[in-house]
Amino acid sequence: MGRVYTIVNMVLRYWLTRPHGILHLKSKIENYMTTTQFNQPRAVTPHGILVELLQSTLQLAQSSNTSAEVLTSLQHIYKLAAGLEPYIGEYTTNESEALTALAQKTSTEDWSKRFSDGETVRQLEQEMLSGHVEGQTLKMFVYLTKAKRVLEVGMFTGYSALAMAEALPDDGKLVACEVDAYVASFAQACFQNSPHGNKISVEVAPALETLRKLAQNGESFDLIFIDADKKEYIEYFHTILDSSLLAPGGLICVDNTLMQGQVYLPNEQRSVNGKAITEFNQVVANDSRVEQVILPLRDGVTLIRRI
Repeated sequence: MGRVYTIVNMVLRYWLTRPHGILHLKSKIENYMTTTQFNQPRAVTPHGILVELLQSTLQLAQSSNTSAEVLTSLQHIYKLAAGLEPYIGEYTTNESEALTALAQKTSTEDWSKRFSDGETVRQLEQEMLSGHVEGQTLKMFVYLTKAKRVLEVGMFTGYSALAMAEALPDDGKLVACEVDAYVASFAQACFQNSPHGNKISVEVAPALETLRKLAQNGESFDLIFIDADKKEYIEYFHTILDSSLLAPGGLICVDNTLMQGQVYLPNEQRSVNGKAITEFNQVVANDSRVEQVILPLRDGVTLIRRI
């Protein structure tokens, strides 16, 4: 993506030399990168945001006195970026009917109303759902690790939980931590439509509370997926490593570790969650007990193993 940013920066420098509309594009892009609220539906991954920025840049270039060479370059870059995720989705194994139904139900739920009516403890949104490609990736990790016991820290409506449960053996078990009773009930209703739903048990409580309880009970898991309160990621990480929660040879998967690209943008462009994830990534990188790799999947997925 370095070439993409180089071309876009060239366009910005070009327009900064034009007599009219000079600052329009620059201010539009800077505002987009710093805002935390977008109209629905909205891009929530670095790649998705990049595609929207490129589309906006291309439209502005087409309506301005931009050279044909620059326009051709922008069109090529936009097509290259915009086609990536649809292509990956098309050639990734299809999700199950149960997962499709769960995703559809999640997308049609009025989450803002649920929160305003006091039915959920926090504002939720459909973009919190892991989705097809990430779900199939997690499912593949369960197969590859031959996991029999999975812990999910932060469930939402259960898409990733059900995707992983589909890969568990018949005697496998997935424990999902969810703080919100409404979405826990929502997910459990969806699980009933899958032959794998009985592998999932839901603990309704703050995630740290559940983690400590499981650790005290001597529970251990082959794969742990973290996707809960970003401000508590460091505590989740230490609680897991300081206990027997992660089985020998086990794998930790952590979601949103690129946080809309905020982790590599200037600090002033980071939200509270962006700052929390930036700190978490540094803590993991500095911990001699583990090895890790960040995958540029959706909003970033970090794989961690204990050395």
